[in-house]
Amino acid sequence: MGQAFSSELHWLRDPFAFLGRHDSIVRTFQPGAERVTLVAGDREIEMQADGTAGLFTGPAPIGAYHLRTTWPGGAISEAADPYAFPSQLGDLDLHLLREGSHWDLPLRLGANVESVDGFEGTRFAVWAPNARSVSVVGDFNSWDARRLPMRLRHDGGVWELFVPGVGAGARYKYAVLGADGVLREKADPLARAAELPPATGSIVAPAPDYAWTDAEWMAGRGDRQHPGAPISIYEMHAGSWRRPWHGGEHDWDALVDQLIPYLTDMGFTHVELMPIAEHPFGGSWGYQPLSPFAPSARYGDAAGFARFVDRCHAAEIGVIIDWVPAHFPSDAHGFVRFDGTALYEHEDPREGYHPDWNTLIFNLGRREVAGMLIASALWWLEQFHVDALRVDAVASMLYRDYSRREGEWVPNVHGGRENLESIAFLRRMNEAVAARCPGAITIAEESTAFPGVTAPTDHGGLGFTFKWNMGWMNDTLRYVEEDPINRRWHHGLMTFGPVYAFSERFVLPLSHDEVVHGKGSLIAKMPGDPWQKFANLRAYLAFMWAHPGKKLLFMGGEIAQWHEWSHDGQLDWAALGDPNHAGVQALVRDLNALYRAEGALHQSDADERGFAWAVGDDAANSVFAFHRRSAYGAPALLCVVNMTPVPRHGYRIGVEAGRWALALNSDDPLYAGSGLDTPAAYNSQPHPAHGHDHSIELTLPPLATIVLRHHGA
Repeated sequence: MGQAFSSELHWLRDPFAFLGRHDSIVRTFQPGAERVTLVAGDREIEMQADGTAGLFTGPAPIGAYHLRTTWPGGAISEAADPYAFPSQLGDLDLHLLREGSHWDLPLRLGANVESVDGFEGTRFAVWAPNARSVSVVGDFNSWDARRLPMRLRHDGGVWELFVPGVGAGARYKYAVLGADGVLREKADPLARAAELPPATGSIVAPAPDYAWTDAEWMAGRGDRQHPGAPISIYEMHAGSWRRPWHGGEHDWDALVDQLIPYLTDMGFTHVELMPIAEHPFGGSWGYQPLSPFAPSARYGDAAGFARFVDRCHAAEIGVIIDWVPAHFPSDAHGFVRFDGTALYEHEDPREGYHPDWNTLIFNLGRREVAGMLIASALWWLEQFHVDALRVDAVASMLYRDYSRREGEWVPNVHGGRENLESIAFLRRMNEAVAARCPGAITIAEESTAFPGVTAPTDHGGLGFTFKWNMGWMNDTLRYVEEDPINRRWHHGLMTFGPVYAFSERFVLPLSHDEVVHGKGSLIAKMPGDPWQKFANLRAYLAFMWAHPGKKLLFMGGEIAQWHEWSHDGQLDWAALGDPNHAGVQALVRDLNALYRAEGALHQSDADERGFAWAVGDDAANSVFAFHRRSAYGAPALLCVVNMTPVPRHGYRIGVEAGRWALALNSDDPLYAGSGLDTPAAYNSQPHPAHGHDHSIELTLPPLATIVLRHHGA
């Protein structure tokens, strides 16, 4: 098909050399048309069929003209001739594309509505340097690849065409005749809107023109997101948090009406959305995207997402989105073999195929590919005022042998396993974000001990603001899943975290990955009878909020729903009719309030002076105690965790002299706890313990975490 297509229409490779005005004649190709008329002012000139079916020629008029085409059945279309317009992309655009540093890429490539010489239309531009020809197909030309061949800008490998009469909302694709002779219909990689899956077309988006009202938030968000700020993140999947009453998916406006009051009531500082860039398969939860600039049509249009962010900011809630630069799915309409070659991916599957996810890996060593992805990151931050990017699968990007056996990977130029191209990409991305997006932050999902993930790039680091602490998550979940009688043998799983807690700036994640694929929900992981399960979860969540590191909890964890998460359903909101579930929710609400109010819990999160063990070695009783302190004068806190179902009376801990008042008790009846009589305050006694001249004797409730605030001597 591809070879015949090419040989029949020889001008497809260079349409402007043949179509349009040339000296004294005008040529147009309108396959299927009955007649074509040249209209120039008040003159109408009948064009003549010329050889190839659909090719019409006529004498060139003086001045501007347009074409009136009559189709079978009497339908008439009238538009200016696309081949009468000069090139619209400047040399600087092509230079910046080649260098991988065109940060306004979606406003220059892709589909952009504009006016040229008084004609309204859409400028299409796509990078496909190895293609034999590229045409625009869409609603406006019956998806006929012969009608609108594009001009190749050889310097940049970009095909472009201004099509008069095409406006926002038009569906389109590119018909790409590849270097291999195969004709493929491709969605636009730079599209800013896409059809609702399972449809695969791109949509011409209007120019961004949202009227933002969040200037005060944007000016001050840096103070809300720095390493000493309280950051408590509610991670969620937008489509399955709560289903609309009428069925189907949420749109952004309906979601925000319910979500913002909930987040405000619960005290979370940020909401993190699993990927919302358009993706073909809903079951990937967005982690296999194909449109890195287009908000998913599942939830509405780009303006709807902008309203969502704006309203979150008005409610003083930051917005984080998951962003996926590591890989992409192999759907035929997407990036794969885009111009008949491995353009976006690697040719060698040892570099270009991801065995874990059956996806293809972006070739980040190619400047144009790396630049496109960095432009995507900036697009979400700049155009949608997103406050942070959580970068997915960073570990898979850093190592060439990630999830590969010997012989299945290609070493770097030095013979090592580090992916030097990805490392350079991540550094450059973080530098671009820091330079262009004041106050915005980036968060790495990185599960290895790769050094300097949150160190500055000029100190050899990757430049992220924060890193997920996957080690803490794995260790502590293993611990709380153990029966309390066995926990003494696993004590180090809870005490190991502070050994490295200050080597990076960390977020403690209890994410969606821990409640899917048969892993069970958080409450289902807990051992013991129903009371012990809830008490275990309450104690664990309170331990997490007291531990150094920012907080992240996936939706459903705060209500202790029994079933693991499914993207096809919604949270088990009815569970809140049970006091045990309502108690966990109330605890999370109060933990967020305590976390914000107590400087000792957040101001020195990234400073080892903000943490000290009081009791770290009591494995026999499964008791942990530690101090949290602030470098800014906030009261010190003592956090004590009893991970057995046995109350501990007269438990002595060394402290600073003074009065210690109970600030939180996860065993409180407010949270459906046991209600063990626990003093509201303790006065220290001059009995030395744990390196202090004074100490207090505590009553430790069963399976509980208590937090005490120091009130001075």
